[in-house]
Parts: sequence; C-alpha cells; structure tokens
Amino acid sequence: MRIGLQVPSFTFPGGPERIGPEYGRIARDADQAGLASFWVMDHFFQITYVGAPEEPMLEGYSALAYAAALTERITLGTLVTGVTYRHPGILVKTVTTLDVLSGGRAWLGIGAAWNDEESRGLGVPFPPVAERFEKLEETLRIAHRMWEGDQSPFEGEHFQLERPMDSPASVRRPHPPVLIGGTGEKKTLRFVAKYADACNLFDGDDLPRKLDVLRAHCEREGRDYAEIEKTSLTFMQTDKPSVDQAVDAVGRLAEAGIDHVIFSQGTGQDLAGLLGEALAQTGKLVPAGR
Repeated sequence: MRIGLQVPSFTFPGGPERIGPEYGRIARDADQAGLASFWVMDHFFQITYVGAPEEPMLEGYSALAYAAALTERITLGTLVTGVTYRHPGILVKTVTTLDVLSGGRAWLGIGAAWNDEESRGLGVPFPPVAERFEKLEETLRIAHRMWEGDQSPFEGEHFQLERPMDSPASVRRPHPPVLIGGTGEKKTLRFVAKYADACNLFDGDDLPRKLDVLRAHCEREGRDYAEIEKTSLTFMQTDKPSVDQAVDAVGRLAEAGIDHVIFSQGTGQDLAGLLGEALAQTGKLVPAGR
C-alpha cells in the first residue's frame, strides 16, 4: 500500500508571504516521512468544496516545480489537470519538464475538467461535456505519441500538431505515469483501461462497484486490470486526526481494492508526519514510483 498527501488549500496564517515557506515545509515533511506521492489541485480559483473562490490558489505546475526542488524521492502530480486548461502539446512538455527536473518523479494527472466558474473568470474556453471528453481522449493519444518519440503530424478533430516533439525526453521510462481522475463509467473508466497507468476514485460506498466497472472495461480492452494502480482520495473529517484513524482508512481502502491512498489535508490540519507514522504501522512501505 502506498500513501500520498494532497494539499488543496494555501490559506496559511501570515498572508501570501508565508505561503511559500509553509507549503515548502509540508512538501519536505511528506518527503521525509516516506510518503509515496505529493499532489496539488490544478485549479486557478479555490473550489467551493474547500473554500471561497477568493482564497489563495497556486498554479499547479509552478507549485510542483517548487516542491520538486525541496524534495528528493516523493512523486509529484496534479489531482487533476482539467483538459481544457492547456494545449496538449504544452501540457506534455510541462509534465516532461517537471519529470526531468525532479529526476523522474512526475505524474500526468488529468481529467475532463468541471469548474466552469474559473474558466469564465479567466477567459478559458469551456466546451460542453461531450467535447471535453473528446479532447481528453485526443490529449491522451498525443501524450503517448510524444513520449514514444513519434514526431509525425497528429491530425485530430480538435487538435492538430505538425511536429509533436518532446525534447529532452522524460527521465521516467517509458514515460511519466498517467493518472485519470473521475468516476464516469462509460467514458472515464474506459479511458483508464485504454490509456492510463492509474485511476483516482473518491472514497465512498460505491467504490467497489466502480472498480468492478473498471475491471470490465479492462477485459474489453484486453488490458490486465492488475497493471492499473488504483488510487483513492480520502478525507480526515476531524480537526484533530489521529494515526489510528489514518491506519483504519488505509486498511478499509485496501480491503476495497485500493493500492494507493491519498489523504487530502484539510485547512488547519498537518498530516505529513501523522501519515508517516501510519505508513510505518502498516509495515508495508513501498518506494515511491515502484
């Protein structure tokens, strides 16, 4: 079992000048605690599930690059990038850059996007859901092509790339792992089976059924279900979480079929050290990226 940490809020005491030091400390603590992964959301406004839109929100890949410079082994990703935010060629280049500078520790976390409020606010086109999924599939195809070193022109319905070159190549081979976030049974989980190395599902009662749907998609795609890393985002619903609560959550999700539990750090919580203790108690430390 792997354990990761997501930092969704940058509302730290002391104002903007304290965001860098506090966020950096959390990243270092997570790395030193032996956690497998470190994640930020890829949003430009704070989302309503966490706080008010006006609350501080860092751009995801800049934040991960900063964390990469402060850490040594923990893997780094967005949970997850909305496909509408960046042109596919630029997104692949961005993730490859993070991978090279971190020594092979980047993920491509991606999904179909949902937050139209921030898109409208910043003038980012936000097409209907069907088109967003079409763009998601084309982006996944482009990512694999670029990481394979195929520079032949890509002619899709939404994207056309004359020379999809990616130099330098990623350090992680054959490429940074692709994680698709979302629970849609007809498209999202099918894309996981066809294109991804990992999925991310919310912790909830329907989790076993979602995994059964993914297994069925794998059978139809001729994909080994065991090859896909099953991750789940979970929350500690208390102001003072304990190691025992974290251990219980890991055990429960492992029973459900999850390989990698990602804890979202609530405002006022400080989870990195606590999760390191929980990891030690499981007795199943797996090196990051293995």
